[in-house]
Formats: sequence, C-alpha cells, structure tokens
Amino acid sequence: MSASVPEENLDCYLVGGAVRDELLNLPVIDRDWVVVGATPDKMLELGFTPIGRDFPVFLHPYTKEEYALARTERKSGKGYKGFTIYASEDVTLEQDLQRRDLTINAIARNRSGTLIDPYNGQADIKSRTLRHVSDAFSEDPVRILRTARFAARFQPRGFTVAGTTLKLMRKMVKNGEVDTLVAERIWQELQAALSTDRPSVFFTTLRDCGALKRIFPEIDALFGIPQTPHYHPEIDTGAHVMMVIDRARKLSDHIDVHYAALTHDLGKVLTPKFRWPSHPGHEAAGVPLVTQMSQRYRVPTETTRLAEIMSDQHLNMHRLAELRPQTILKMLKKLDAFRKPGRVEKFALACQADSQGRGGDFPNKPYPQTTQIQAYFEVANAVDAGRIAKAQNAPGDIPAAIDRARISAIAELRRIELEAGSGVNK
Repeated sequence: MSASVPEENLDCYLVGGAVRDELLNLPVIDRDWVVVGATPDKMLELGFTPIGRDFPVFLHPYTKEEYALARTERKSGKGYKGFTIYASEDVTLEQDLQRRDLTINAIARNRSGTLIDPYNGQADIKSRTLRHVSDAFSEDPVRILRTARFAARFQPRGFTVAGTTLKLMRKMVKNGEVDTLVAERIWQELQAALSTDRPSVFFTTLRDCGALKRIFPEIDALFGIPQTPHYHPEIDTGAHVMMVIDRARKLSDHIDVHYAALTHDLGKVLTPKFRWPSHPGHEAAGVPLVTQMSQRYRVPTETTRLAEIMSDQHLNMHRLAELRPQTILKMLKKLDAFRKPGRVEKFALACQADSQGRGGDFPNKPYPQTTQIQAYFEVANAVDAGRIAKAQNAPGDIPAAIDRARISAIAELRRIELEAGSGVNK
C-alpha cells in the first residue's frame, strides 16, 4: 500500500460531470469518484473521511475529492428522498451508473484512462442529446429540474432533450410526482439554471413538459398575455421575460440580478383583459406576487428585496431622464442605497436587461440609465450628512435637511449634464 496514494488499493472510477465535461472540452470543476468492491471499514483504514449521511461517501485524505461506494437505489416512497439505498461490495459499476439521470452523466473513466460507457453516453454527446438512462428516471422528480437545467446549460452547444425523455417527464408531471419537490431543492436548481448561458431554455423545457405551471405558476401565467407592440415587438409577456433573463445573464453573474429580471413583470398577470395590451399599475401590483413566490421557495432575503424593488421601480428607472431630483432620491432611498450601495448597480443591470430584452432593435439600444443612476447616487452619497446633522437645531430636522442637500446635489449634476448635452438627458 502506498501511504500517499490510497486510491491505488481501490477499484475506483471518475464519474459523472467530470467525465462528461472532459469529453465536451469544458473545464472540470468537481471530480467525483465511485469505488467498487470496497467497504466503509476499508475506506477508513486507507485514511478516507466519511461525510455521507444517506449513503457511504468519503473525502480523499489529500485531494479532498469525493469517493462514494457503488450503490443502487430502489423507490420506496414519494419524492426525491423516497429511496432505499443499497451500497455493498457486490454492487457493480454498471449498476451504479444505471441509477443516474442522463446518459451523458453515466460515463465512467478508470485510473488508466479507459472509458466505461454501458448506456451509450458518448453517442448522445456526439448527437447532442439529453436522454434518460432508464425508466428509473421517473422515480425522482428532481430529474425534471436537472434535465431542464442541463438543457439550458448545453443548448448553446446544440443539445436538445430526447423526445422519449420529454414524454417521460410529462408522465411524471401528470402522475403528480413533481408536486413532491421541496422548496430548498427547487431554489437550488433555479439559481443554478439562472446562471447558465441560456436560462430561458430551463423554463421553456419545463413548460414543454407541463411542469412550469406546477412549479412556477407565476411565470407560466405570463405566457399568452399581450403587451403594447410599440414597446414590445415580441408582444407576449412570457416571451419578453425569457428574453430578459437571457440578457440579464449576459450582463451579470449575480443571482440577485437574474432573479429580479425573472420576476419583474409578475404584476401583468393581474391586469384585467379589457385593459390589454396596456398594463397600468403592474409594477406595484407585482410586488406581493414576488414576495409570495420568494417565500414559497425560501429565496434569500437580499435576493427577494431587490426583486421587490425591481418590480416596483423598473418603469421609473426607464424614465430616469424625466424624473425630478426628488423622485430620483426617493428611488435611491427605496433601494436603501445609502446603507447598501451595491444594490444600485444590481438594480440598474436588471433594468437594463428589461429594456434590452425585447424584440426588434431593442437589444442594440444603449441604456445610459445604468451609469447615470450610479452617478446620481454618488453625488447624493457624497453629501456630508454628519456636518448637516450638527447644523440642525433639533434632531427631528436632520433627515429632511440631508434630503434637501442630496436633492440639490442631484439637481446640480443634472444641470451640468444638460449644459454638456450628456447622459440620459441628451
């Protein structure tokens, strides 16, 4: 036994995403291993650290990569936790790979570099197909979300979901299996999907199999609602939101921006049909829906708050050139910008995504508001609040005095802009 290379004493295989991404010439982030023919005692003897709660998983003593004992899963109840796990020395590599979701994730490579591919994952990589390994796919509703996420991640590389897999996903939805998904797992998959290169594909895939209406009813309801063609050449609100989230992903890596872009138009589902295609008041009307959706999936507080503000204020941001300095300050205060300055940029980027995430020539139109709101914030924030506070006769006079100074600073910057013919006022 080599003390420095304990895996030399194991029959182990690199599996899953690491093998898939190597074959796609993508960077490998995490490397997971399957160990065949071993016991927990043997892993401990070789210096591995146990970390698995539901099945035997160990950390390598030096690389800290995960090594899991080969296992099978048998459906024993509802939901993604309704499984009986069997991990033993007699479980083969092929049995372990069979329990995986998609064929492209069911390829293994041994330590000498030989690929083991019993379910033709390499052929599906070549044909750019996302295909389920076996009918056991239908036993775990998380696989619907994962397949939609992989579709979003790999769509730019030409991948599509196999028709047979989509049919199986529809059957799972019809059988109610998707209704057993838990909030934490939905949020985990959602934020991962919003960070892919084409997040819209996640939602269109869920819509194709009927899962969008069950998991994200607020988003599903946006499809089929018309908007004014002059401002929205794409017309359909659902189509618009899909364009917005794709644009948001290009503009930012931050989940707060992505989620705000996703939820900014929820209020349009409440517009009476006789008012279509206009949606007066949809901004404020959407805030409770954003809150409701966020609470259901336990979205982090900061992510939720930016999305609520985005729903309420995005039209004000688009009209920034027309706003009075007092209104600009009011918007900055709604953002709580003087305590949380990072919100300004995230809000601006989400609004830019909304403005450019439309049909026609809108994606090519500049959005000077992104830098302009930051400039207004900076001059307002530069006001010496401490000095102003000391000059007041009563504590109650301090907030209004600081506001007046900040409004004056914004007004002065606007005057300079107008004289220079720059910014959003040009």
